Amino acid sequence: MMETIIIPLSAAIVAAAIAFFTTRGAVKRTGDKLIKDATVEAENIKQKKILEAKEKFLDLKKEHELYVNERNGKIAQKENTLRQKEGNLNQKINENQIKSKDLDHLKENLAQQLDKAAKKGEEYEKLRKQQIEKLETIAGMTAAEARNTLMDLMREDAKTQAITYINDTIEEAKLTASKEAKRIVVQSIQRVASETAIENSVTVFNIENDDIKGRIIGREGRNIRALEAATGVEIVVDDTPEAIVLSAFDPVRREIARMALHQLVTDGRIHPARIEEVVEKVRTQIEEEIVDAGKKTAIDLGIHNLHPELIRLVGKMKYRSSYGQNLLQHSREVANLCAIMASELGLNAKTAKRAGLLHDIGKVPDDEPELPHAILGMNLAEKYKEKPEICNAIGAHHDETEMTTLIAPIIQVCDAISGARPGARREIVESYIKRLKEMEDLASSHPGVQKTYAIQAGRELRVIVGSEKVSDHEAEKLSFDIAKKIQDEMTYPGQVKITVIRETRAIAYAK
Repeated sequence: MMETIIIPLSAAIVAAAIAFFTTRGAVKRTGDKLIKDATVEAENIKQKKILEAKEKFLDLKKEHELYVNERNGKIAQKENTLRQKEGNLNQKINENQIKSKDLDHLKENLAQQLDKAAKKGEEYEKLRKQQIEKLETIAGMTAAEARNTLMDLMREDAKTQAITYINDTIEEAKLTASKEAKRIVVQSIQRVASETAIENSVTVFNIENDDIKGRIIGREGRNIRALEAATGVEIVVDDTPEAIVLSAFDPVRREIARMALHQLVTDGRIHPARIEEVVEKVRTQIEEEIVDAGKKTAIDLGIHNLHPELIRLVGKMKYRSSYGQNLLQHSREVANLCAIMASELGLNAKTAKRAGLLHDIGKVPDDEPELPHAILGMNLAEKYKEKPEICNAIGAHHDETEMTTLIAPIIQVCDAISGARPGARREIVESYIKRLKEMEDLASSHPGVQKTYAIQAGRELRVIVGSEKVSDHEAEKLSFDIAKKIQDEMTYPGQVKITVIRETRAIAYAK
């Protein structure tokens, strides 16, 4: 048996031991309580999470069921569509099978009908040949011969009827057209009031007293010779009181001489150098007046967009004449007549008026080639971009070229109307001017000739030559050659005096 050993303890140790055990019991109780509380809380959290998980699962399940139902609905719809298409396809197959059977039946019927038609066609062809043979036997000619005979008869009959109809129409048109043409022409003439003016080949220059005649003649006639050489105009100073006669076939030359004389007499300084200076200024002034006359004519007639060179040629007509009739006045009259006649006929009046104004521009060119004035005028109009119908009317108004427009015969008729008026023209003047022009051109064809002037109504031809190109001996020979050529090639009344003028000029300037 074990013995109990009692060890005496102090009071402090006992107290400490009591306190230790007391504290350990309290701590244990506290720990148990915390564990219990934690266990309860954990259980609560667990239950809550379980509930949340169940709710989430239910939501996902619901969404899945909706998705599955939707997919099932689409699949069912597609199945219905496929079933419907399958049903339609089966129906079409059945219909096609029925149609195929009907088509085969129709083909058989059609083939039978075609065979019947072919047999009937053969029978008809046999009958037709038999009928033709009977007809040929009765008529005594073949079908081709009968056809040709019938066609010939119909052709002759149609030709006879056509000729009769054409003749009746032509006769009726002649009667109507003749009356209408006379009415239009008379009405056009009545609506255009034109003055009758005849161009002369002389101009009278009036002076204040006869003392001026001596100053114009100058010492030993040098002034009058210088004036005649510069202008190409014969200046006749005779016993006629207070008058000097300027004679030349070219109106431009006469106008230059008249204006130059007027300025010289007014200024008072009359000597060869001054004469040449004034004549040159007057010639420039005349060129400006020519352009102004062309512009004024175009404005008066309402003609626009004329080329500047055509305007200058129109103005140049002011100083030209045709058989004694002023060319510009004649062209204006023709333009107005053409406009009236074109209006009466329902044509373009502006185009007709333009062609009427330009129809004689071939009479006033600068170089004057050897061409009829109608052809030359047509070439000028084409050069300056006029319309083809206007060019043709200009070229055809004397029948030098074929008329291709309705305006061309109007120009021809109006030109004849203007020139055929009583007192409008003089044939003698035109032939006289042509003879003088030919005389000047003949002399100008010789080498060394600078200027030529036919004066004294064609009874004298003055030829100015260059002193550096022609010697005195050659000048004598030149006058003889020109006289012989005129005598051999031209027809003229009386005799023609050829004067060759050769002078030497020395010019210097003091600066």
